[in-house]
Amino acid sequence: MEREDIPYDELAASHVSARRVLGLFKPYVGHVLTVLVLILASSIAGTVAPFLLRAIVDDALPHGDLRLLALLAGGLIAIACLGAAITVLQALVTSKVGQAIMHDLRVRVYAHLQSLSLGFFTATRTGEVQSRIASDIGGLQALVTHTAGDLTRNVSTVVMTTIAMLALEWRLALFSFLVLPIAIWISHRVGRMRETITYEQQLRIADMSSAVQESLSVSGIILARTMGRTHHLTRRFARTSEGVAALEVRSHTAGQWEWSLIDLVLQALPALTLLLGGWLMSQGAAVTIGTLVAMIALQEQLLWPLEEVLQSGVQIRTTRALFARIFEYLDRPVEITERPDPIVFDQKKIRGAVRLHEVCFSYNKSGPPTIADVSIDISAGSHVAIVGATGSGKTTLGYLLARLYDVDAGSILYDGVDVRDLSFQSLTEVLGVVTQEPYLFNASIADNLRFAKPDVTDDELVAAARVAQIHELILALPDGYNTLVGERGYRFSGGEKQRLALARTILRNPRVLLMDEATSALDTATERAMSEALAVLAKDRTIITIAHRLSTVRYADQIIVIDKGCVVERGNHNELLALNGAYAQLVRSAN
Repeated sequence: MEREDIPYDELAASHVSARRVLGLFKPYVGHVLTVLVLILASSIAGTVAPFLLRAIVDDALPHGDLRLLALLAGGLIAIACLGAAITVLQALVTSKVGQAIMHDLRVRVYAHLQSLSLGFFTATRTGEVQSRIASDIGGLQALVTHTAGDLTRNVSTVVMTTIAMLALEWRLALFSFLVLPIAIWISHRVGRMRETITYEQQLRIADMSSAVQESLSVSGIILARTMGRTHHLTRRFARTSEGVAALEVRSHTAGQWEWSLIDLVLQALPALTLLLGGWLMSQGAAVTIGTLVAMIALQEQLLWPLEEVLQSGVQIRTTRALFARIFEYLDRPVEITERPDPIVFDQKKIRGAVRLHEVCFSYNKSGPPTIADVSIDISAGSHVAIVGATGSGKTTLGYLLARLYDVDAGSILYDGVDVRDLSFQSLTEVLGVVTQEPYLFNASIADNLRFAKPDVTDDELVAAARVAQIHELILALPDGYNTLVGERGYRFSGGEKQRLALARTILRNPRVLLMDEATSALDTATERAMSEALAVLAKDRTIITIAHRLSTVRYADQIIVIDKGCVVERGNHNELLALNGAYAQLVRSAN
């Protein structure tokens, strides 16, 4: 089942909890306590103001006591100044904490994704990953920078104001509280609707992000232009964008009629309170005009923060959908792990012997194996080629050698040590990989090469480029090694990118070099020159070549022929031709 097919309720219930969300604030508990103290101080100051107002109406004004009036008015002004200062300070602290939490989440998700196996990325759209890191986490900004602080402040205000109202006139206070049950019910209903819509909305935003990433890449533009499908892609993007816009409208308008009922009640409540107060006064109750004025002020201080509390509740329910998507990624198990006490190679003592012992592997655990009982011994310093028809399992063996996947059974050993017992760093030091589709960053040639070894010298850079037969071409460029390669290296041909990738790997000086169709894009002359350079390079290292073009492997010490995940033949070029079996058939097919 695809992740998007899991019902939202099930997804949210399994990944999101209040404890987990609150745990995000744990590293910043000192800042949070500071905000709470500020909020409490602001709430207490706010509840004092109506009592000062009652004293002005009932005492200072009727008796013309200007000194008392000035003192009470000054108190109101002081409370207002204090509230303004606290608000500014609170905003600074909450913004700092909120951005820190978002930064932590982005880094946690990115780092966790870096640790997942290759299988996750082959089954997940790049745009989907980008959407979760950018859009989903970005959508939490309002919650962690504003909503959390505002909710705490408003809850504090509501509690303190409720106490003040009950102390002022309990009958009018209880009458004011009659609005609470219906308001809370409406808030819960609206929050539930918007939560579900937001989850669906984020799925569609991910679709839109994927469409942009795929169709506006260099390869996507070339495909669309050469196929005459630019208008089709534009129409498809317009439909996706229209769906996002419609969901955005639904998200903001869901429950709007119900919410307007709360507004109506809140606006009518002061008039109803005055009516009830007047009736109590006519019945001889101890209710003064100042009490009524103070009660109306307290209602204002209670009901609008109360409405914000309810709106914050809706916002929190809405962001629960975002947390579900983010935590779902964080909860994905890491399949390729480093043991607690891994073996660390001494780089100077690495020999480069490789052994595959009865290796079995399947992408689909319920289906037939992709690799079945493969055993290969590769002595240090030798050149072994792995060949076979398309889909035979050659590249999968390369993935297993690089531990991009773990074997289901059997073992892969470097210098007698199981790859699962090696530290990740040791594995990258012993094995260098050059793939059929090399990846280059949108940076300079020098920066791309230095990605393998940041402290490399210029002389080492040039030496690696010479071995890869790319130095002369780089010198012919206007900016030499400072030339920008463009996104995914689009400024270079396939063969040039493969040679740059080879130079980058050579800089790490691995004892074992895995070439996965790494010369497939080279012309015959360049391939011959590169093979001669690799022959010199191979004197101190083990070369494993995975190839479809048999011209690159005829001089290998040992050729392993793979068919349907099994080793069917092994030997050198002449021995395998003499067998007149699978290898001979591959040679005849290539000619």
